[in-house]
Amino acid sequence: MQTPDLAQMDISAELIRRFDRSGPRYTSYPTADRFQPGYPAANYRAHLQARASAAAAPPLSVYVHLPFCESLCYFCACNKIITQDHGKAAGYLDVLFAEMNLVGALLGSHRRAVQLHLGGGTPTFLSAEELAALMVHLRRHFEFTADAELGIEIDPRTVGAATLAMLAGLGFNRTSFGVQDFNPDVQKAVNRIQPFEMVQGALLAARANGFRSINTDLIYGLPKQTLATFSHTLDQLIGLSPDRIALYNYAHLPERFKAQRLIHAEDLPSAETRLQIFLMSLQRLQEAGYVYIGLDHFAKPDDELNRARLDHSLHRNFQGYTTRAECDLIGFGISAIGKIGNAYIQNQHIRKPWAEAVLQGELPVSKGVDLSAEDVMRRETIMAIMCGVPIDFDAFQTRHGVDFEAHFSPELAQLAPHAGAGLLQLGGRRLTMPEKGRLFARASAMAFDQYLGQPRTATYSKLI
Repeated sequence: MQTPDLAQMDISAELIRRFDRSGPRYTSYPTADRFQPGYPAANYRAHLQARASAAAAPPLSVYVHLPFCESLCYFCACNKIITQDHGKAAGYLDVLFAEMNLVGALLGSHRRAVQLHLGGGTPTFLSAEELAALMVHLRRHFEFTADAELGIEIDPRTVGAATLAMLAGLGFNRTSFGVQDFNPDVQKAVNRIQPFEMVQGALLAARANGFRSINTDLIYGLPKQTLATFSHTLDQLIGLSPDRIALYNYAHLPERFKAQRLIHAEDLPSAETRLQIFLMSLQRLQEAGYVYIGLDHFAKPDDELNRARLDHSLHRNFQGYTTRAECDLIGFGISAIGKIGNAYIQNQHIRKPWAEAVLQGELPVSKGVDLSAEDVMRRETIMAIMCGVPIDFDAFQTRHGVDFEAHFSPELAQLAPHAGAGLLQLGGRRLTMPEKGRLFARASAMAFDQYLGQPRTATYSKLI
């Protein structure tokens, strides 16, 4: 398969500086910070009932949030509960199962699921018996297809070969290991000690137990990182040959995330060093045979993500890039987000109000939004740009009854500098994105976000 060479695409530090700005990651549109507080649980119930009574419905993707962690990673911005008391998971699961019963009663016969993701927190905080019970309840409410993607996030410090074998026995076929950085000084600075040998053992055990896709997460911009130390981390990770690599940009927001206040700001690499680490990583991963998928994701040439990139079937949801067609998403647990039709719903963020609502027989909704026709058109456009999928103006008009060029003329004018820099191509009543433009997809997509000019409370990270 073709492996685009980013180094030959005129992607320079100057070009990145020109188009680098703070913006959303677009796992949804409108983005989660635009969801409306106090969204009625009755609306969520109505959307589930409408799906149940429909003659046909899209397949389901299921997300379960398991928030427990034994120790605090200073860089982490996830919704988590830090405890070494594993007994706390039992009460959480009881409420989780009750929430599944509530939603399951409303789903009707449209229960075909093609995707499951357990996120956290640390899902492997749960015992083998608890994870088995969770899968029993999930299979009771959802009909997972034979080719369903069943994924779980794993902290390498919490698993051994026996755990990986157990997870494979439960049906999991995909996993993501949090690596972040192999350098001992960096690990100490962020309070996450996991030697290379530990990660190596977990990855090899996953591969031996038949996991079809193994992802590893890296973070650049962490304290104590240098160009040389991160290059060595890349050497080690490339040697492990994971199927996919996610290269995240650390966003230091101590005013928003309390744990990050434990990081010494003077230990953070400079903006210029971060940029050089990023450019070096792009080049190194490409030289190692990985293909740049988009945003911060890389995959081997024969991976499903790259095949989807090439045939323009790539999609994006709250779990990142995916090869599955547009699904309805059911989220369980604190702060979990769901999508039913043209509505987004988010659960309560705090355990107590979430549990109280569920145990009273209520859907534990905190926020949400019902999309307007304008939102739907802009979501389609933004997600196409994020996935590098061409936008055919005539086909768009057939779907929406709107002339794309006329309706979005201000946005297209705003994108003229992007087109001038070769990040987009406009012509023949199409908007297409060359490989060079994938690196700047967030910046291009932002032109179509009508909410960016409105007041907000969220703080966005830099694009690069």
